[in-house]
Parts: sequence; structure tokens; C-alpha cells
Amino acid sequence: MTATTSLAEMKLAAGTPREANMPTVRAGFFDLQGFELMQRVAKAFVSTDLVPKAYRGNLASCMIALNMAQRMNADPIFIMQNLYDVHGQPSWSSKFLIATVNACGRYASLKYEWRNEDKPGSEDYGCRAWTTEKATGERLNGVWVTWKMVRAEGWDSKNGSKWKTMPDQMFMYRAAAFWARTNAPELSMGLPTVEESQDIVDVYPDGTFTVAKTTVDELRGGTRATPAQSVDIVEASSQSDVGTTTMDDGGSQGDGQQPGLDIDESDDADRDGDAPTFQDVNRELLSAKSVEALDFARSLIAEIPDEAQKATLNQVAARRMRELTQAADESSTATPAGRRTRAPLNAD
Repeated sequence: MTATTSLAEMKLAAGTPREANMPTVRAGFFDLQGFELMQRVAKAFVSTDLVPKAYRGNLASCMIALNMAQRMNADPIFIMQNLYDVHGQPSWSSKFLIATVNACGRYASLKYEWRNEDKPGSEDYGCRAWTTEKATGERLNGVWVTWKMVRAEGWDSKNGSKWKTMPDQMFMYRAAAFWARTNAPELSMGLPTVEESQDIVDVYPDGTFTVAKTTVDELRGGTRATPAQSVDIVEASSQSDVGTTTMDDGGSQGDGQQPGLDIDESDDADRDGDAPTFQDVNRELLSAKSVEALDFARSLIAEIPDEAQKATLNQVAARRMRELTQAADESSTATPAGRRTRAPLNAD
């Protein structure tokens, strides 16, 4: 039996684009068509001024943000405006995390409970977030965030820290992040907030901490230090007491001792395990006879916990580098050029 096709159906089929009959493609990373679609969408975003500066012209970051938006069923622009890169760690803005909890539909809006409100500067002054689960009516409390915790973690130690200028806002942000991490981690996809990433510090075994840490590679990659009029000298009797003495440009001392720091050999008994002490590193710097040996000694500076001692050792290393390079230049110019040395014969 022959099927009949009307003229209207034939015209409709002829005017239908070929793409309309193709299977639906979902943007993603793990199939060719989905990956190409993701790239096409990302190219449209990276070329607009409406996205944050970090995503403009950055196709890879834009594709990752699109994937996050797809997994969270959120608007891509909304994700890009609230997803930040803090020292290589993707982080949400706190207001985005709070909005995500409030809009998910499983909980009532987040609320905040305060402790010791009449003593805002006390160790126990703090805040915690809480809400109720709509399905069960159960109250879900977060972790208390107090001044004791803030100071113990060193969150307020960074220059320009918002804990010094707007502490109550930071208390609520941190309390909300703690609540989400323990009660609904799937909403944040395991990522910290921007404020948490900025508050991370490097803690040393002796209890000291620093916010920014300079690596050995950064020290080696920097420009050579210029000659200074004076350097800070640390007395050998105590690693924690830093004194200052002035040295002339030639770096000479009256007793003929090698310029640098006085080393007390008796301090070797105070070493903590295998970690180099201030005197150890200083000795390596002063005894280095080549640039390679000096580079090794400079690599030990990063293991010194005291920042003042680090600064002093860096000055000593810079001075020793100038001395070694100057000596190498003088020896190269002093070599007579009248007669060339005979190279060894090659048996081949």
C-alpha cells in the first residue's frame, strides 16, 4: 500500500533545518559533541564585558564555570560573579553561599545567634548560624565562631583583615560557611568561601605563623639585591633577640674576621631535631666558596620560622653573592691572555 504525502507536508519537511532532526547534545567535558558545544558557549561569554575580568579571554576558566553552573542548575553569569580564584583555590563568595542555602527549598532562611553580646571584645564573644529543616522541623545548629577561635587561627593577623574593621559581618559569614559545610556540603560542592581562603596562614611547629610565604624559587628568581649601607645583625647568644649594627660598604671589621654574623658554636646543642638553626644557615652562607654552595645555603633560609631572622639571612646571602661574583670577575680579568692553554688530546 502506497502512503500518500500532502503538498503541505512536503513543503514543511523541505523547510526544516537539518539540525532539527539531530539528537539533543548536552554540553559537557566527556564526549566530543558536548565538549565542542561547551567551547562554543564559553567563547560567547569570554568576549563580553558583563562577565568578571578574571573570565574575559580565559576560555578554560569560563568552561569550568559553565560546568559548575550546569551541575548546580544555576545561571552561568551568577556563578561567574560569585566564583573567585584565591591563590589557586576556587572559592565562593559568602553571600552566594547564604543565598544558595536560603533558596534550596529544604531549609528555612539562615539565622544567627550571638553569645556574650554585652562583651564584644571578650574571648567568648561570637556567633553561630542555625535554621530549621522544613521536612522535619528540626533545628540545625552550626559551630560557634568566637574571638578565641579567630585569634587562635590567626584570621585577624593579616594586614587589611576585615576582622579588624567589620568583625560582626565576618562572624556571620564564617558562621554561615561552617553551617553549610557540616549540614549541607553538597550546596557548596565542597568549596570554601573567599573569606576562608584569604584567612589561611602558614603555621610553624613552634606556634608562629605567617600570612605570606616567600619560596626559595621566588628568591632565586628575583633580581640581585643592590648594595645597602647597613644590614641587620642577629647576636649569636639568642635566636630571638635581633640587634642592628652598621657595616661600611667594604664589609670589613676591625678584628679581621670574615664579614657577617658572629657564630657561637655552643648553640649547636640547642638544635631542634634536624631542622637547621639560624646559626647553621648563617654558617653555611659565610662558608660558601661558590655560587652553587651559596644557592644551597639560601635554600635553607625558608626553614627558619622567625621572619626577622629570615630578613637578616637574606641580606647576608645578598652580600655574599656580591662578594663571590665580584671575586669571579676579578679573577677572570687577571688571567693573562698571552698564551692559550693546551687542551688535552682526544683519543678518538
